[in-house]
Amino acid sequence: MKSPKQLSLEKKIFKMVSGKALKAAEMLINDEEIGYLQDYANTVSIKRLHYNDHGPVHMRKVVLNSLMLIDLLHKAAIKFSLEKEDIGGFEDSKVAVLIASFLHDVGMTIGRENHEQMGIVLAVPIIERLLNRLYVNDPKKRVILRSLITESIIGHMGTQKIHSLEAGIILVADGCDMEKGRARIPMMMGTESKVGDIHKYSSSAVQNVKIEEGDKKPIKIIVVMKESVGFYQVEEILLKKINSSPVKSYIELYAGVTGETMKCYL
Repeated sequence: MKSPKQLSLEKKIFKMVSGKALKAAEMLINDEEIGYLQDYANTVSIKRLHYNDHGPVHMRKVVLNSLMLIDLLHKAAIKFSLEKEDIGGFEDSKVAVLIASFLHDVGMTIGRENHEQMGIVLAVPIIERLLNRLYVNDPKKRVILRSLITESIIGHMGTQKIHSLEAGIILVADGCDMEKGRARIPMMMGTESKVGDIHKYSSSAVQNVKIEEGDKKPIKIIVVMKESVGFYQVEEILLKKINSSPVKSYIELYAGVTGETMKCYL
């Protein structure tokens, strides 16, 4: 059964898509195999590894972040890689971003180490199944989008160099999911110190992450926190991902503790 948070995020996602992207979103959200993988990713991450959320809510938040990012770039008349290379249009890029967002962490069903590479093994058959339905009469585009989505999944940790704007969006969108809710379950499960606890405590300090239109660049990201430990999330995770992303030149980044002056990173 889906949680109220999942259902709320899905409503927001549906409001941001139309056409082929809407069809893709419906397929992704209603796919049983994807649902099972996302649920089990949380079981492995939280119960087995005592890490933070990598399940259905996280993946939907990354989808929503990705859609906000791609729409802001499109509004600023930025051409995505598929369009610049005369392969497809904005709708195709949006479909690729949607699928990659929904599947980027399925490798967590195997474990944390190299989960972006492990995820490809699980994701490719699903990607092919979805693209076969979305692009029935366009085998060339199916092949190209499969590679683009694969690049997006394998590059979402910033451990492998990526080159497309579409993949760069997934990298940043994933880094933006750092709000306190993501650490709620592991924080409730116990207080015994463990390796990796800094992720829980720093994430729980972040109150809000806003993605909006920038003043000088297409995108502005604002991270608001209640304690300075939240800067760990900004500097060690989000900023590193942005620095590895082809989207970096289009982003303004601000972070700070409530009531204090915001620090400008980009």
